[in-house]
Amino acid sequence: MTTMTFLTFILAFLMFVAGGRNGIYSFFSLVINFFLLFITIILIAGGVPAIGVSFFSGVCILAITIYMGNSEGSEADIAFIATILVMVIMLLLIIPFEHLAQVQGFSNEDSEEIEAFNLAIGVNFESIMISAAVLSTLGAIAEAAIAIASGLQEIIEQKPEIELSDLRRSGRNIGKQIMGMTFNTLFFGMFGGNLALFILLYKLQATFGYYLNSKIFVGETMLVLYASIAVIMIIWITSELMVHKLAKQRNR
Repeated sequence: MTTMTFLTFILAFLMFVAGGRNGIYSFFSLVINFFLLFITIILIAGGVPAIGVSFFSGVCILAITIYMGNSEGSEADIAFIATILVMVIMLLLIIPFEHLAQVQGFSNEDSEEIEAFNLAIGVNFESIMISAAVLSTLGAIAEAAIAIASGLQEIIEQKPEIELSDLRRSGRNIGKQIMGMTFNTLFFGMFGGNLALFILLYKLQATFGYYLNSKIFVGETMLVLYASIAVIMIIWITSELMVHKLAKQRNR
């Protein structure tokens, strides 16, 4: 049994202990999403347009994550609609900024490991970078959307007479807590994943300006910024959709 397999079994067991049936559903949704991403890689490598494949895979991943792993009922529908809207907005935002940044492809730090390979793989690296940026935001926005929608739904059930302005304010208060934790998670993940590279550059006495102009650093930082912007938007959109749903119910 390999180390990764053993850790996978530990994860499945802990998810079952912590979440019961929902924990098992969440684990299987994680497995399905992994295979979806693997299929996405195969399709892009086969010449299928990367952005279109990533968008379709993103919709499937969001649906599986939200409906299979976390919640049921109208709040799940609200969370799914909000994530789709944010993904579309982020796609429109990412495409021009990735074109302006020109951080696609391999960096100079990767040259030693890939110098023996042919880089003419027949795939547009800019499209791949756009796809990676879109897919990297999915986990953060799905988590935030479910947290906001479930929290506001609980408030509605506990206080059916709550004013719409108070409900909107509650959504923003929940969002403030989510933003702080999510931003820290994203930045720590980025630095942790590239810690060895940063230590190497420091040993090579690289200047701070070199960091700011390094393709790896800029590319990873932009992914974090995209995800952070997406989280802020998902908080606002999910809160507004929940307020709109409550107002619609009262009008009926």
